[in-house]
Amino acid sequence: MKIFPAIDLKENKCVRLIKGEDNTSVVFNPNPIDQAKYFEDQGCTRLHLVDLDSAFGRYNINNSTINKIRNSISIQIQIGGGIRSEQIAKNYFDLGADYLIVGSFAISNSREVTKLASSFSNKIYIALDILKNKIMIKGWKEESNFTPAKLFETYDNTNVRGYILTDIEKDGMLTGLNQEMIEENLKLTKKKMIVGGGLKDNSDIEKLTKIKYNNLEGVIAGKSFYVGNIDLKKAQKILDRNA
Repeated sequence: MKIFPAIDLKENKCVRLIKGEDNTSVVFNPNPIDQAKYFEDQGCTRLHLVDLDSAFGRYNINNSTINKIRNSISIQIQIGGGIRSEQIAKNYFDLGADYLIVGSFAISNSREVTKLASSFSNKIYIALDILKNKIMIKGWKEESNFTPAKLFETYDNTNVRGYILTDIEKDGMLTGLNQEMIEENLKLTKKKMIVGGGLKDNSDIEKLTKIKYNNLEGVIAGKSFYVGNIDLKKAQKILDRNA
């Protein structure tokens, strides 16, 4: 299991939101390229990058920054936010993404996303953005008629790599990961899963190592890192020690 540090891009700056609300952004670093280099220097193997402008329908604002990040680091990059067509997906791959995270599009057009996963086998994650056991879409603004279980039924037998699970109620709150939700969903799928939303400190990392399901691929560190609660090297040592 790996720890994946997050960069949320808004207007080419590294920001954090609370519960995904567009108007709650706080700038943590005006230079996301330097931030990405720091994460690589800390020994992280993959960067979790969210294009917030794209998630809220403001496309292409961060393209040049994403391209500069890609050209500045050699570690893997997974990108999510507003990937609602094959064209947008291809744009991110052209910018240098190793993996993509698809949310709303996976709900509205499962046929196209299944096709996309065939074209980019083992490169697509499906977003499990959960609020009260319902999958939220369109920048977490709308409730879909999908539960996680229904999403697993749709994509478990396709070429998607896995799922990114976020507890929206906990996102950016530093109140601790929803361990129960994580385990409940891990047992429903054989695909890989990355979890996030609410990571508080190393006590959460320790709890993750106790999970018995071996398809837990990683955990996303966002605000917990930026406010100083998580030391990335120490967190990864905890994960490696219990591997």
